[in-house]
Amino acid sequence: MRNPALQERRNRQILADLVRAYIETGEPVSSRAISKRFEESLSTATIRNIMADLEDGGYLYQPHTSAGRVPTAAAYRFFAQEIASQATLSADDCDWIRRQLSGAHSAAEITEKAGHVLAEVSRGVGIIVAPPLRSAVLEHVRMWLLPDGRVVVVLISPGGNTRDKVLRPGRMFSQQELDATAEFLNRNYAGWNLEAIRNDLLQKLATERDRYETLAQSALTLCDPEVLGESVGQRVYVEGTAQIVGAPEFADQNQLRELLAAIEEKHRLVSVLNACIDTPEPVFVQIGIKEISQAGQNLALISAPYSGQDLVQGSLGVLGPTRIDYERAMTAVAYVAQLFSEALQKID
Repeated sequence: MRNPALQERRNRQILADLVRAYIETGEPVSSRAISKRFEESLSTATIRNIMADLEDGGYLYQPHTSAGRVPTAAAYRFFAQEIASQATLSADDCDWIRRQLSGAHSAAEITEKAGHVLAEVSRGVGIIVAPPLRSAVLEHVRMWLLPDGRVVVVLISPGGNTRDKVLRPGRMFSQQELDATAEFLNRNYAGWNLEAIRNDLLQKLATERDRYETLAQSALTLCDPEVLGESVGQRVYVEGTAQIVGAPEFADQNQLRELLAAIEEKHRLVSVLNACIDTPEPVFVQIGIKEISQAGQNLALISAPYSGQDLVQGSLGVLGPTRIDYERAMTAVAYVAQLFSEALQKID
């Protein structure tokens, strides 16, 4: 049910104009400034009354009695969902993004370029998150026995992405067993993600144990996502962190240090960005991200999933102050996700 303060079309337009004005200037917005933008001829007194209604509805606040109004998180949320979601990417941005992402010859190269583009177009932090290990699609697996009994497992995904892990399994394996296990996985599970592989192996053990026990047990031991674990540092690419430093929202140095530390740790970014994969929206917007740090209440995250081989591979997005240019950032994130997916399909 729509908030009563937004029932009238002109209230919604005034709120949208006010959010745009604040994004552009960073200064509290007065009724006079809105009257210059508004398509209808409304008196400043009428606009002040509407702004007061919007303030009562939780969309605006007045930092000082003599100042104009400033958007709240609810106002940014309204703007992102009802205004920016209808925007289209400008021709200039479209051409620039396509040029920047062209010519990549590896997954690492396209990832670096995409992170740079996201940071530049949003003037925030560009983030690329590889898929959670359980969702990683297997194209090929290789296994080697080390002299001390440990096993190197290398998982190769479409696009040439690799994950490797050195394991110390609970029993000794021979190289012959490892070769047989890898051949079994490559023959039967190419194109599957690890979680689906694990579930199918467990089902085979339950229904056809005599036929599959040795190979299935070995495969479970060596390719279980829980056993392989996550390597967060290798799964996140971050570009443009320095652009957060100059944002007035983070003038508090203690909060800024905490925020920068959280971005450097990266694991908090992973959990927040991966949440967008399970949402129905093509572009997911979160206003206020307390999961990252106390300063996260002044942050906005705009993210989208990307795909490869017709399966969701991971997520990408931009992190910036709540006073981010939502229309430009949201359309850019959607377009980068599309081009990034297309590039991964083409990379051998």
